[in-house]
Amino acid sequence: FYYVYFLTDVATSAHHYVGKTSLKPSERLAYHNSGKVPHTAKYAPWRITAAIAVDSAEKAAELESYFKSHSGRVFAAKHF
Repeated sequence: FYYVYFLTDVATSAHHYVGKTSLKPSERLAYHNSGKVPHTAKYAPWRITAAIAVDSAEKAAELESYFKSHSGRVFAAKHF
């Protein structure tokens, strides 16, 4: 499976991140929390708030792109 995952910073819950991975979401979370991802290192530690599994990398890329758009961010804020 491929996953689209949603992260929220632990300290303030004010910062959010959407990503995709072929790893288990918990493994990818450990990578973010280790500081190896420049975009998320500043607000670590993170927690997973949601993850969606799909059966192809293409679907994961499309979902990630949607959730990074304005309407996708609104949907995620309301439902996750």
